Amino acid sequence: MPTQPDDDMTSHEGPAHVLGMIPAASANRLGIYLRELERLERTEISTVNSRQLSENLGWSDAQIRRDLAVFGLFGRRGVGYTVKELAASIRQILGINRNWDVILIGVGNLGRALAGYRGFASNGYRLVAAFDNNPALIGTKIANAPIYSVERLEELVPTLQAQLAILAVPVDHAPPLAQRLSQCGIQGILNFAPVILKPVQTDITCVDVDLALELQRLVFAVVSRDRSRRDLESTPEDAT
Repeated sequence: MPTQPDDDMTSHEGPAHVLGMIPAASANRLGIYLRELERLERTEISTVNSRQLSENLGWSDAQIRRDLAVFGLFGRRGVGYTVKELAASIRQILGINRNWDVILIGVGNLGRALAGYRGFASNGYRLVAAFDNNPALIGTKIANAPIYSVERLEELVPTLQAQLAILAVPVDHAPPLAQRLSQCGIQGILNFAPVILKPVQTDITCVDVDLALELQRLVFAVVSRDRSRRDLESTPEDAT
């Protein structure tokens, strides 16, 4: 009988590169797999199989094997995945096997918190400049990056050669700033304002992060769980 794909299979095709043909859910889970692999690397664990990943992450081992197989990533019979090699392959697929220069727009409370996040540097994101309209901040530094006037955006962004921008500005400022960034050579925007951005250029990618919306999702999940639990408790066991 034919066997099902498992950690004991080996691929010689290498990781898939056409991300547009890959299910979004599978691609989104890659970052979670990478985070777990990096944790295993820090604990000097050299190999892991899908069952162990399943126990650590809460997804089924079959789901994990399917996700990795989409990218041509398979383990070896009786061994599983080599942690270091699998992590390197996922970094390549995600595009974080290189450094990315980032600019920050908005140096308020949220902007300062984002600039101080150590996870950016450890994952290859380098803050090269920040922009704000507060005269007291212009000419100072944040996370070793100079803070410029936002009025100099068009002048300085092309010279900085940054690929990514983080928007941490009030909601009414975000759309016009996104339009300006799209004309300065920025390739991607991480937007923390509660608005969906529509940049002028179609070849720029925007990811919107609405913290209030994420909390709403969390509350809904909690409420739904409690409702399901109450429904189970209120259902008579002998109901026919």
